[in-house]
Amino acid sequence: MNLDGPRYCIDANVLIQAWQKYYSPKLCPSYWEVLNKLGAQGRLFIPAEVEKEIKKGEDDLFDWLKSSKIIVRPITGQVAQNWSAILAKDPKHQFLVDNTRGRSLADPWVIAHAMTENAVVVTKEEKQTAANSDKVKIPNVCEAVGIRWINDFEMIEELGMKFTCSI
Repeated sequence: MNLDGPRYCIDANVLIQAWQKYYSPKLCPSYWEVLNKLGAQGRLFIPAEVEKEIKKGEDDLFDWLKSSKIIVRPITGQVAQNWSAILAKDPKHQFLVDNTRGRSLADPWVIAHAMTENAVVVTKEEKQTAANSDKVKIPNVCEAVGIRWINDFEMIEELGMKFTCSI
């Protein structure tokens, strides 16, 4: 596994979907061990707002996260300034957060933290390509402000992670 290279700012949906669907710790404990290792090395972090989003689930993922070595970054003045810069780039970026449903509250902070720390955003969201869409997605905002983004499968490949199966 390649332990040199970029740092990754993780969106909540990456951890939530992995935990609930395809990398359950019962089936793939090594995935979570690698995330811990990357956290301990300072290569992987989450914004405090992502931690809050995961905490809402009140499940084993939050318990794991509390005891993990994944760094939780608070909102600093620089991060807040970067969010202001993101909004200044395009006022539509404010719609990154779905205030009507109280969802995606961490999304702007994922991007602002990545800007602050020169990190890669890792998200399950896909770029919105319809020209007439009013939806604003993390990948679109990242591209607008010059932040590199990838999905979790691309991160796994980039890191050279390998999984093994056994009975």
